[in-house]
Amino acid sequence: MKRDIHPEYVETQVSCTCGASFTTRSTIESGTVRAEVCSECHPFYTGKQKILDTGGRVARFEARFGKAAGSANK
Repeated sequence: MKRDIHPEYVETQVSCTCGASFTTRSTIESGTVRAEVCSECHPFYTGKQKILDTGGRVARFEARFGKAAGSANK
């Protein structure tokens, strides 16, 4: 096994846009990670249904095809 080829594994602070933060370990040199979604605000973990559309993709789809496009018969 080769020595000194792997990056250093350090503690990393992860902060979400919802304000939650936690510490984990990673090879990221800066020691900080910014996340858009975490377990505190993700609908799967919270049980709340909402659309996470940070890039405007859902709004753009609805503008092109309308809201009823997803329920069309195939």
